[in-house]
Amino acid sequence: MEVLTNVSLDVPKMKRIVESVGACIAWGGALNLAPADDKFIRVEHPLNIDAEAQLLASIIAKKKSVSSTHVLIDIPVGRGSKVHTVAQAKRLKRKFQRLGKELGMKVKAVVTDGSQPIGNGIGPALEARDVLYVLRNDYRQPFDLRDKALMLAGLLLEMAGRARRGKGRQVAEQLLNSGKAYDKMVQIIRAQGGKEKSPDDIPIGKYRADVKARRKGTITHISNITISRTARRAGAPMDKGAGIYLYKHAGERVEKGDIIMSIYSNNAERLKYAVEFLNSQHGVFIDRKPSA
Repeated sequence: MEVLTNVSLDVPKMKRIVESVGACIAWGGALNLAPADDKFIRVEHPLNIDAEAQLLASIIAKKKSVSSTHVLIDIPVGRGSKVHTVAQAKRLKRKFQRLGKELGMKVKAVVTDGSQPIGNGIGPALEARDVLYVLRNDYRQPFDLRDKALMLAGLLLEMAGRARRGKGRQVAEQLLNSGKAYDKMVQIIRAQGGKEKSPDDIPIGKYRADVKARRKGTITHISNITISRTARRAGAPMDKGAGIYLYKHAGERVEKGDIIMSIYSNNAERLKYAVEFLNSQHGVFIDRKPSA
């Protein structure tokens, strides 16, 4: 979002924006919402600690600190995600919902497929392009991202009483197809100090490397972890234009030499480093057997 507008907002400005356009998108790090949690995170990251209890406390504490009444939590599950099994995800879901209830919040957690990246872009500028493609109903929109956005938006509409149970997705789709969702995003962008942009006007890295299929077959898996680490080595998220664009996803057939993804960076050495890293990992798995 910071590619499109200012997200470092103080509380008074957030209130003015919400009163003006009915919503805002803000970076929580600028608000010092849960200072104790921030200290825990600074210790945990270098040690690669990801305790379940701390995960629950971290997420719920931030929501409670801003007086949230309705909270929807996405729990991606699958190979390469933080949550590896459906059983683990369901347990986490129950804990989120119980903790939210104890704190007076209506919390709904949903278990979703996290076995591969959602959308085509990984990295600030490339992800922002994806979002605008979906909101503008552009033919280049990633339909997996559109589908997930409609599902989550529909659930939020139902939770807030703006749609009947089971009808939320339908209402969300009407808002998206009519252009009202895009118009609201533009209002938010402008209210926060940004300008309306075409997706193609968002600059991406000037250096590019294509990653091609080494053999023909069906892509069976794309590693979230490897893709994320490759994007970081290319410079994301500090370099807003750095990242990865996926042309192919799991389940799709490829021929030898087909472009599977492109890596972008504004630094030639970083791009070289990212390519070398990806080549040393098992990021994309291709099965020679034909897909069913």
